[in-house]
Amino acid sequence: MAGDWVETHPQAADLFARASAILGYDLLAVCRSGPADRLNTTAVSQPAILVASLAALELLRSRDGHPLDAATVTAGLSLGEYTALVFAGVLDFDDAVRLVDIRGRAMQECAEQRPGTMLAVLGVDREKLTALCEECRASDVLEVANVLCPGNIVVSGSAVACHRLDAAAVAAGAMKCVPLEVAGAFHTSLMQPAVERLTAALADVAFHPPRIPVVSNVDARPHTDPDEIRALLARQVVGVVEWNASMAYILSTGTRSIWEVGPGRVLRGLMKRIDRSVACSGVFD
Repeated sequence: MAGDWVETHPQAADLFARASAILGYDLLAVCRSGPADRLNTTAVSQPAILVASLAALELLRSRDGHPLDAATVTAGLSLGEYTALVFAGVLDFDDAVRLVDIRGRAMQECAEQRPGTMLAVLGVDREKLTALCEECRASDVLEVANVLCPGNIVVSGSAVACHRLDAAAVAAGAMKCVPLEVAGAFHTSLMQPAVERLTAALADVAFHPPRIPVVSNVDARPHTDPDEIRALLARQVVGVVEWNASMAYILSTGTRSIWEVGPGRVLRGLMKRIDRSVACSGVFD
């Protein structure tokens, strides 16, 4: 999850060192060498993703003519919202690592106590997929979890309910359904115990008004009141990630150029499905 560039950028390496001191283990070593089964637990992957993303920001910041000072709005998908909040000055780095550590461990415990999974459904609109969830749920948990872009929605719940939905969605005209490699049924009521632990942790952390707007996953709108931001972060654990609506809001502000901070092209791919005319760039291009 972190390449050799970390060693050549002192600010990025410092973030991993600071995080390791807070977490009590060598986060950079786990990112690079695993073992994979440890890194893939949400208890470890959440701090790893947070710190790797913020380190990538430092890599971008080190370049001449970087775009960060000109940024006018930011957002992050699910866990990525914490990266966005640090970038916008709402949270300081150390507090974000502590919160994400608690969030990850609490969600890991939920996943172990009430196992579940997630399924990406392609080619079915939200209204129809919501109805399919109601039909396939029975006595299990099955909920819309992430609305990513037109024709790409993730559902989450118990494995048996997701299996029923897989067959029903294809029969109803879905292009395909893709099981996701995740530790549990995130963004569903199965994560409710984690909300209570995270709420307590959020209350102990200082939040500051954002220097630029941070669009919330929960309602696809920016918020300036620290208490509102706290409440939305707690709700996000069990709520729908409204990414499609969040990007629509950002585009409504006049934004025509975005940067994806992290490896891969997933978020840029989603944006191209939302509006192909937007200029998209990545740190590692």
